[in-house]
Amino acid sequence: MRSYLVATNPFKTMEITWSHFTEKIELLPEVAIGTLIVYIAIIAYTRIFGLKSLSKMTGFDFLNTVAIGNLLAMSAATSSPSLFVGAILIGLLYLINYLVSVIMVKSQSAQQLLDNSPILLMKDGNLLEDNIKKSKITMDELRGKLREANVIQLSEVKAVVFETTGDISVLHTDQPKELDSFIMKDVKE
Repeated sequence: MRSYLVATNPFKTMEITWSHFTEKIELLPEVAIGTLIVYIAIIAYTRIFGLKSLSKMTGFDFLNTVAIGNLLAMSAATSSPSLFVGAILIGLLYLINYLVSVIMVKSQSAQQLLDNSPILLMKDGNLLEDNIKKSKITMDELRGKLREANVIQLSEVKAVVFETTGDISVLHTDQPKELDSFIMKDVKE
């Protein structure tokens, strides 16, 4: 059998043979079936706990998604935790995410503690440069969002909001209208 030398760093080499790629290949059917089962469990959990688990992500949603992906990969690739335990843990993460969402809906103080507030980047055609700097938004990104919203003149812009999901909302009109206070209620100026 032919072997190859692969340099892992300038001072050390590692010999790679075909057996390196085929070692423990007998576990492939078990891993494939287990991965399919965990994948089906994730689909079922998503159906049970709703579309919010697939919506634009807040910081908390992002952490949950990373943890689920990590558990799926570890369960499928290393069997540690086992596929069954991995599926149960993924279900628990979905449940925790669901419960946190319910708590945030019912408690304004919990929502303020667990979630960021939207930040106003522009108001009545004026840039709020301190908020733009705090949000780490570049002027190029802001201009791009204004173009996406078909803004022709800055005077058309009533508000630009950096949302908790990372999206930028552009509220504009060429009519002399005021923004409804409901729309701007949770936005930090």
